[in-house]
Amino acid sequence: MSVFRQVLDPVAHSLAWSSLVAALPLLTLFVLLGGLRMRAWIASLVALAVALAVAVWAYGMPAGQAALAGTEGAAFGFFPILWIVINAIWVYTMTVETGHFDVLRRSFARVSDDQRIQAIIIAFSFGALLEALAGFGTPVAVTSVMLIALGFRPLKAAVLALTANTAPVAFGAMATPVLTLGKVTSQSSDTLGAMVGRQTPILALFVPLVLVGIVDGRRGLRETWPTALGCGVAFAVAQYATSNFVSVPLADVVAALVSVAAAVAMVRARPRPGGQAVMAGGAADEPTPEFAERVARSDDRREVLRAYLPYATIIVVFVVCQITAVKNALGRATLTVQWPGLHLESAAGKPLSLPTFTLNLLTSPGTQMLAAGLLTMIILRISVRGALRAYRDTLVRLRWAILTVMLVLALGFVMNASGQTITLGTWMAGAGAFFAFLSPILGWLGTAVTGSDTSSNSLFGALQVAAAGRADLSPVLLAAANSSGGVLGKMVSPQNLAIAAAAVGLDGREGDILRRVIIWSLVFLAGMCVLVLLQANAILSWMVP
Repeated sequence: MSVFRQVLDPVAHSLAWSSLVAALPLLTLFVLLGGLRMRAWIASLVALAVALAVAVWAYGMPAGQAALAGTEGAAFGFFPILWIVINAIWVYTMTVETGHFDVLRRSFARVSDDQRIQAIIIAFSFGALLEALAGFGTPVAVTSVMLIALGFRPLKAAVLALTANTAPVAFGAMATPVLTLGKVTSQSSDTLGAMVGRQTPILALFVPLVLVGIVDGRRGLRETWPTALGCGVAFAVAQYATSNFVSVPLADVVAALVSVAAAVAMVRARPRPGGQAVMAGGAADEPTPEFAERVARSDDRREVLRAYLPYATIIVVFVVCQITAVKNALGRATLTVQWPGLHLESAAGKPLSLPTFTLNLLTSPGTQMLAAGLLTMIILRISVRGALRAYRDTLVRLRWAILTVMLVLALGFVMNASGQTITLGTWMAGAGAFFAFLSPILGWLGTAVTGSDTSSNSLFGALQVAAAGRADLSPVLLAAANSSGGVLGKMVSPQNLAIAAAAVGLDGREGDILRRVIIWSLVFLAGMCVLVLLQANAILSWMVP
């Protein structure tokens, strides 16, 4: 049995030079995507080839093991990540084909015909609820399509969905990122959740304002800032209070419901600007007369109820599956296998858990989404043939996104297995006390590579705690900063970009979407870095539990 031991500084025994080489796959990926506008799956394939070359020639990893790490990453990309997205989009597709999504859309439109408000309610609040329940790209896929149905242009819909999918991410999928962070750092997940709940709510204050700005610029901010700010404040307060005093896994569920209630209440209490409907981006984005007529048409109350039932079913299924007794029973179907032929050790000679592949067959959010889909078939009276046709259509629609996600995860696993990612993290961790400022950047990098805040926490959580010990900083603060910074890498992750592009019908234009969102990702990241630095010092140290 051949065991590969990682080397942190393989290039000239220098962490700096080694980090420069280790960054080549990521630089390749983002240059090809954002600079050369290459299709995401092609850019990911080229970047994967670069990662394999660096792993073999710079890090001395056997080519066979490097390739095996890539295959494990591709498998992980499909299960559990794509398994969740595919089943979520399948449920959505069934509601479209039965016409109930159109009913749901009209229900949202009747709350407000102002597209700036619609962006807040759908992309931010409803997206947060989907993130709380499923995560892993589901809110981006569903809310972007809902926005298009309300008259938004595809590119703008994708940008709004990605930008909104930030503040809720750390507590997504019933707080899976925070719970994972607790496991890898040996810190209390409740304490970590409380700390994250004192960082991401501050981000949530600004996200609805940014969404309004994306939709309608300065005019939008001037005319709708009270609603945007009120929704952000409601979400922030609820997320903070729930994560600190009630339940970490329920933080996003409560925050999403409170924020949408606040937004609806403020819309009804405040008259529309100028008494007219405001459409995104001017006349070019105005919906057709046929759409306006459909919005104005009254729906039977029973049909409205049935339109909401699939999403209510998803909530019920996920909540029931979180009950301890049910969760333990479902957990018996979990299989853990060692990826064949892949044997890894850290630079310290300790076995790595990366080759351990977990098949949580029944506790996976994807399987639970599948169960919700089967119940949706009954609720909407869809035949087995119709459901299978919808599933086929979903797979065809997502085919390029599926390929991209699997390639990106293969890239991430090769970088992780060879030691490229840990080289970058160790080099940054050598910054001493200033690492408090850099800590969120490390989380951002992990999510940008893997597309998952959970994976980023698995990758860098322990490193953050070790760096905190060397720099005499709070381990809870830096571990939480990894997750809070990671949520901002979500919108620039090729995995999420591919899902967004596929959802809105812009396959091949992932680079265009990236250029629209990266500025907001970096602006928010800079703010998070400053916040963590202040929390590490006397100014805001009182915020650390």
